[in-house]
Amino acid sequence: MEKQTQEIGKIKGFIFKPFVSLKTFLYEVHVELVKCTWPTRKELFGSSIVVIVSVLILAAVVSFFDLIVLGFLKLVIH
Repeated sequence: MEKQTQEIGKIKGFIFKPFVSLKTFLYEVHVELVKCTWPTRKELFGSSIVVIVSVLILAAVVSFFDLIVLGFLKLVIH
């Protein structure tokens, strides 16, 4: 009987342990998120503008060099 009780305990531990770990993880995530300083709407908008402008500039630079390489390859091939 004692062996059967131990087996049931092992099965319960195997089944419920991931859920206990998940609960602990989610609690710790919540605690850390409370500590965060979130940006204001104005800061978020400003940062978004910086990212968008940076991406557009980078796209223009890559396109420019792509055109240069394309022109060079056309000269070499023909």
